[in-house]
Amino acid sequence: MSSDEKTLKAIKFNKNDVSLDILDQLLLPYTTKYIEIQTIEDAFQAIKKMQVRGAPAIAIVGAFAIAVEVFHYLQDKNSGKTVGDLIKDIDYLVTSRPTAVNLSNACNEIKDSLKKYDSSSLIVKEQSDLILDYAVNLYEDDLANNFKIGDNGVEYIKRVLNAENFKGPFSIMTICNTGSLATSGHGTALGIIRSAYSSLQKDVSKEEFFLEHVYPCETRPYNQGAKLTSYELNYEKIPFTLICDNMASALISTLNKSKAIKQSTAPVKFIIVGADRVVSNGDTANKIGTFQLSTISNHFNGIEKFQKIKFIVAAPKTTIDYKTQTGDDIIIEERPANELTSLKGPVIDGDKIGEKLVVGIAPPGISVWNPAFDVTPHELIDSIITEDPHVFEKNSNGEFELQ
Repeated sequence: MSSDEKTLKAIKFNKNDVSLDILDQLLLPYTTKYIEIQTIEDAFQAIKKMQVRGAPAIAIVGAFAIAVEVFHYLQDKNSGKTVGDLIKDIDYLVTSRPTAVNLSNACNEIKDSLKKYDSSSLIVKEQSDLILDYAVNLYEDDLANNFKIGDNGVEYIKRVLNAENFKGPFSIMTICNTGSLATSGHGTALGIIRSAYSSLQKDVSKEEFFLEHVYPCETRPYNQGAKLTSYELNYEKIPFTLICDNMASALISTLNKSKAIKQSTAPVKFIIVGADRVVSNGDTANKIGTFQLSTISNHFNGIEKFQKIKFIVAAPKTTIDYKTQTGDDIIIEERPANELTSLKGPVIDGDKIGEKLVVGIAPPGISVWNPAFDVTPHELIDSIITEDPHVFEKNSNGEFELQ
């Protein structure tokens, strides 16, 4: 299924015929194409190849894929699939993106619901209905929670700026893609930005400050910020300027000196990021490059009051891993070397979009380290915003109390 029309709908699930289609995000922003997911293996490959990405979206696609496959089991009278077989397949699915805790949480909850059945018994309709209901609820809950995260984020931004007696325009920086394409819709970090622009843009804001500009980082080496966040911001007509990952310090310093960048002098007051895993002490795994943004934020916080930057992690509570104590225990996925040593994209000739090509940018055969995520220590995080109205901030000892 393909179309030239732009969309922010990453997941299409039809409950009536139990079918799943996902937006192939590897083709954005130039091509809009949906691919059908019929099996757990299809989902594994789509997640592994990053045709779908973003911790909440991965979990939702995983749960829907299990529901679809089990539904097909029941259509095939000769499948011979047992509960034990299904559990093994679910364990396999988790290995597609081990750092994203949402996927493992969803899969474990589905497995827990199957424990009351004999592992050698064949799959029956009761189990199919149970998994289908779980997947639908996971999707609907995520969507509702995203809007709550957005609202909570706006209230936090207003509280911070009012406490500083800040007036005038401000900017927000972000990395990777945490919007509708990474979730069921609206988004987490980008959801806060979307909600903030809706209620705090100039001529709309009832406050003495307004959100003027957004700076998404390109997010090397896979460029989700350039390809996807820019796509979403452009779609929503939110003013933004794309920057390379290594431009953050220079940009913040320039704006702090009231020097314009692309006609805007609005200082960066917030760096808002998502999370693939938040552990018990608040350490956070997110897209590689997040840690360096937190250190940059911390550096500028040593300057005058009006130049302080709040570093915010936005994530649903399903992303919190209470069993893991610190970030040192998070397994960090390492991606293939070619993602760093090559670039993939279509040939552009004026307004014409041509064939997609792979272009090498480094000597072949060199040693490459390509972690997909890094861990931001909780000491460098100002707040963790979830769907709960209570924003998590550190206590007097500098520790988060997430439970």
